[in-house]
Amino acid sequence: MMSLLGRPDVDAGEVFVNFNQNITSLAVATSGGYSLYSLGSVDSTLDKIYHTKSDELFLIERLFESSLVAIVSQRAPRKLKVCHFKKQSEICNYSYANTILAVKLNRERLIVCLEESLYIHNIQDMKVVHTIRDTPCNPLGLCALSSSSEHCYLAYPGSVTSGEVQIFDAINLHAKTMIPAHDTPLAAIAFSPSGTEIATASERGTVIRVFSSQDGSRLFELRRGLKRCVSIVSLSFSNCSEYLVSSSNTETVHIFRLDRSAAETADHGKQSTDDWMGFLSKTVTSYLPTQVTDVFSQGRAFASVSLPEAGVRRMCAIATIQKQLRLLIASQDGYLYVYSIPSIEGAECQLIKRHDLRLEDHYAMDIKGLNSGVSIGGAAGVPPSVAGAGAGASGSADGKSTATDKPGGSSSSTSGGGGGGASGSGSAGASYASAVKGDEPVAGGPSTT
Repeated sequence: MMSLLGRPDVDAGEVFVNFNQNITSLAVATSGGYSLYSLGSVDSTLDKIYHTKSDELFLIERLFESSLVAIVSQRAPRKLKVCHFKKQSEICNYSYANTILAVKLNRERLIVCLEESLYIHNIQDMKVVHTIRDTPCNPLGLCALSSSSEHCYLAYPGSVTSGEVQIFDAINLHAKTMIPAHDTPLAAIAFSPSGTEIATASERGTVIRVFSSQDGSRLFELRRGLKRCVSIVSLSFSNCSEYLVSSSNTETVHIFRLDRSAAETADHGKQSTDDWMGFLSKTVTSYLPTQVTDVFSQGRAFASVSLPEAGVRRMCAIATIQKQLRLLIASQDGYLYVYSIPSIEGAECQLIKRHDLRLEDHYAMDIKGLNSGVSIGGAAGVPPSVAGAGAGASGSADGKSTATDKPGGSSSSTSGGGGGGASGSGSAGASYASAVKGDEPVAGGPSTT
């Protein structure tokens, strides 16, 4: 759901940071390995759940609070490995024709994004159930997967020249709707926790919009700024869906409050013909250009935070920590900032804590000796004795190509059922599905044949 791509940080020696789906843990990867941190007491301490030495990682995604992590290393950027970090075992791996640009997880699906295709895996057994081919060129791997199992939607750019968002039903495996969100190409997209709303930003970066993922209707339009175009890096809903936070290549992080009751009242007021002020407003704005009236109707930031410097890529999230709303800013220069969120619009967010993610002295939970710092055969969390397990159970399948029509006339070639260019290996076992739901031990993993 929240990866940083484009990877200028790799050459700069910075860290890769990524929150899990419900903002309960933080993954941090450096040149020497990766760590997982619990965010339950982040106001005071940053508790390390796990650490291991590994190849330098390109991507890491943890599945909620489970022991499953999906990783891609720089040494093998076309190979996805799914590991059980508590067992220090590799469950399975898949290789693809091109570099993996993004990986997204929920309890039903695992999505692998390449530059011009998307692979949909059933996370219960890791089989490829669908392939979306010939998508518009997507060099940054921009995509989003709802964390909801009920509204399990996948979103990706529908055009290289405009800000179209294609919504795909990842359970029923068909295109749901296409949203013409912006005039310029997309820069960021994010689903609400329920999956029923999606936030979008374009390369211009001045306006953020929120749409219904069900029918594509526009729900909110939020003004990030007027003076300068920026590159928005991160969009994230709070778990309660009441707030939306955005970060960019500037030093400012914006928090927007999505007041749905006020929006409903405003809509009702627009329909009331006996409201004189409403009538006057309509009369005046009818003589103004659309661009001007749009500016008047756009919501402004509820609160904001100014960080020490611009040009640093940051992932942002809003979480409830010990019954208090907190803004979390994970920065690729190696810091995690924790801020309070004010209850009054326009008030300042107060810095509560700054954690240095590059330090090695964070408290680490001792889970059966897992923090031994073992260097593992080129794959994080994979003992050498396990890395080759199930190598005989490998294969690839070609799915039958069909055309998936997109609303608005655009289309992409899709493949159902087969691997469609992806090949994999893994050790067989019936308890993999239980590990998806929690931390039950995994005796092996899914078969990928």
